[in-house]
Amino acid sequence: MLQKEKIGFIGTGVMGASIVKHLLASQYDVTVYTRTKEKAQSLIDLGAKWAQTPAEASKEADIVFTMVGFPQDVEDVYCGENGILQVAKQGAIVVDMTTSEPTLAKKIYALAMEKGISSLDAPVSGGDIGAQNGTLSIMVGGDQEAFDKLLPVLENFGSNIVYQGEAGSGQHTKMCNQLLIATNMIGVCEAISYGLKAGLDLDKVMQSISTGAAGSWSLSNLGPKMLNGNYDPGFYIKHFIKDMKIAIDEAERMDLNLPGVKLSKELYNTLLERGFGDYGTQGLIKYYID
Repeated sequence: MLQKEKIGFIGTGVMGASIVKHLLASQYDVTVYTRTKEKAQSLIDLGAKWAQTPAEASKEADIVFTMVGFPQDVEDVYCGENGILQVAKQGAIVVDMTTSEPTLAKKIYALAMEKGISSLDAPVSGGDIGAQNGTLSIMVGGDQEAFDKLLPVLENFGSNIVYQGEAGSGQHTKMCNQLLIATNMIGVCEAISYGLKAGLDLDKVMQSISTGAAGSWSLSNLGPKMLNGNYDPGFYIKHFIKDMKIAIDEAERMDLNLPGVKLSKELYNTLLERGFGDYGTQGLIKYYID
C-alpha cells in the first residue's frame, strides 16, 4: 500500500473542519493550524496534529490546503514573513480553497513556480452541508498535472470536481457561482415576503414552487431556514459581501457592468450595518420582514 501524502491544513472554520474530518477518516496524516487552538480541538481529538504557525503546518507537508477569510489573509499566509511559500518544500502542492481574487491566485502561482512548488486555486461551493456530506463542488485553476495529482485527495470531500484551466480560473468560476447566488437570493426573499403578505401557507407554497422552473438550491435549502428564523451560518454574510466586492472589481477590470450583484451587495451591506454580519446568507430575509 502506497504511503499517503502528508497534509497541512490552515483554516479550520465552518467548512474547513468538516473537510479535515474527511481527510482524517481516509487515514491521511493531517497537521492543522487555526488562529484559536480551541476551535481545532475536536480535530486534534480525532488524530490531527497541531501546529503553532502556518509555516509549521506547511514545511513538511506534501500538500498544503488553505481556507481563510479574506484575500489579505490569503496573501499574508502565503507571501508574508515565514509564509507558506517561504517554507514549503520543492514538489509540494499548495491549494487555496478560500474564495479570493483571481489576480491574487495568479500572483501566488507565479511565486510558487519560482520555488518549484505547484499552486492551485480551488474554491468550493456547497456550504456547510456540502462539506459535512463530502459533496462539495470544487473549481480548480492551475496546471493540469498538479490537478491530476491532487484529484484523489479532493475526491474525499468533493463530488463535482472540475478542472477549469490556468491559474485564476477556479476563482473566476467561483465568481460566476457567487453572482448566481447573489441575485437568486433576492428572488427567494422577495417570493417568501410576497407569500407572507398574501397570507399563504408558505410550506405549501414551497412545495409547489421548489420543484418547478423557479427551483434552486437556495430556495430548497435556505428558504426553510428563513421561514424558521434560523440564521446559523453555512456561509457568513460578511464573507459573502467580500465575494461580491471581488466579483464587482473583477467585472470592472473586464469593462462589464453587473447591476444585479451591485443591488445584492447594497442590501447585504445594510444588514452588515445592522450587526448581522455573522448571520448566514439566508439572513437577507430580515431586510424584507423586519
